[in-house]
Amino acid sequence: MTKEEKSMLLLKINEKILQAEAEIAHLEETTKPIAPENALGRISRMDAINNKGVAEAALRSSRKKLNKLKLATSMIDQPGFGNCTMCKQKIATGRLMFMPESQRCIKCADRA
Repeated sequence: MTKEEKSMLLLKINEKILQAEAEIAHLEETTKPIAPENALGRISRMDAINNKGVAEAALRSSRKKLNKLKLATSMIDQPGFGNCTMCKQKIATGRLMFMPESQRCIKCADRA
């Protein structure tokens, strides 16, 4: 990976980190506990609890992605950065630009 590609990738990673942090802040708001004294009907309360569960899953996923993005920023200058962790082949630059947190090439990601 060239220095120019790395600098473009670093910009993309930083942009995605900001997006992930904003998404996490929003999801944290939607996962706050639902107070039992809220004037919700039984069905509405069940729906709110279900939506909270979905938001909690999305929050866990977003936090995991944020951690991977931060790891990518710390590893970008390492010699093996951009190589698949399974087959050790180079990950396509297009894949890294689309999913900078990728640690596997397309073939190995499909197998896992």
